[in-house]
Amino acid sequence: MSAKAASPERVGTRAHSLGRLEHEFGVVLRRVKRVLAERARAVHPDLPASSYLMLSYLDESGPCRSSAIAELFAMDKGAISRQVQHLADLGLVERTPDPADGRAALLAVTDEARRRMAQVQRDRRRWLDERLGDWSDEDLLAFVDTLSRYNASLDY
Repeated sequence: MSAKAASPERVGTRAHSLGRLEHEFGVVLRRVKRVLAERARAVHPDLPASSYLMLSYLDESGPCRSSAIAELFAMDKGAISRQVQHLADLGLVERTPDPADGRAALLAVTDEARRRMAQVQRDRRRWLDERLGDWSDEDLLAFVDTLSRYNASLDY
C-alpha cells in the first residue's frame, strides 16, 4: 500500500466511499429483484423470477445439462429439477438426449421462449435507453467499463 493510500484522510474518504458503494449496490439489488419479477411475468405470467434467471442463462449459453446449471447457480439438483419441470410444463424449455451420453438430457429454450425473451430484452433496452437518454455515449461506455472492472475484481 502506498503512503498516499495509507494517509488518514484517504482512509476516511475510502471508507466512506466503500460504504456508499455498499449502499448503492443494495439499491441495485432491490431494483434487480423487482425487474427480474417483471421480466419473468412478461415472458410468462406463471414464470418465477428465479426460473427466469435459469431461462435467461439457457437462452444466452445454449443447451446444457441440468447438473451444469445446478453448479453454476449453486443450487440443489432437486430444486433445479423442479424448476426445469416447471419450465417444461410452461413450454419454455425442452429436453433432448445428450449426444455425448444418452442417459443424460440437454436442456434448451424452445423457439417460443426465445421469441419471448428477445421481446423482453428489446423492451428493456428501449426502457433503459429512455432513462439514460441524458448520458453521453462516452459516459455510458465508461460506466460499463468500470462496472466490468468491478465485477472482474470480485471474481474468485
